[in-house]
Amino acid sequence: MVYKLEDFLPVRQALKQEGKKLVFTNGCFDILHRGHAEYLSEARELGDYLVIGLNSDASVKKLKGNDRPVNNENDRAYLLSCLRQVDAVIIFGEETPYNLISGILPDFLVKGGDWKEDEIVGSDIVKASGGRTVSLKFVESYSTTEVIRRMKNANAAD
Repeated sequence: MVYKLEDFLPVRQALKQEGKKLVFTNGCFDILHRGHAEYLSEARELGDYLVIGLNSDASVKKLKGNDRPVNNENDRAYLLSCLRQVDAVIIFGEETPYNLISGILPDFLVKGGDWKEDEIVGSDIVKASGGRTVSLKFVESYSTTEVIRRMKNANAAD
């Protein structure tokens, strides 16, 4: 399900009351690939409920350049929400999910292994509230940038 932060807050409160652990991760998720699926499966295993903070189209452009995103935020959010590992998606417009993280205070803040735990945005908030920050293993050879590169090479060969 795709939420706005203010609409998700009652869900978060209910999860706390039920003693359920919320796992949060974030990213652009522009072109879904196996690396994303493995990463999200591993993240979901840490708790009871997985929330993805999804970069808006504007924030992806700031981070990745004018050629991105390939897929718009509504399509990316819909595809992510269809994955069995994912319980909720919240689109955010800032360059980082810091405000989103401070709003939902996840029990686990997760990023891929290319991030060191102390560099993960929001880890200070999560740790201060008793949560954990986890850097999962990086799935080699799977990235959206690599998928785009292969597509360009395939088109050039045609």
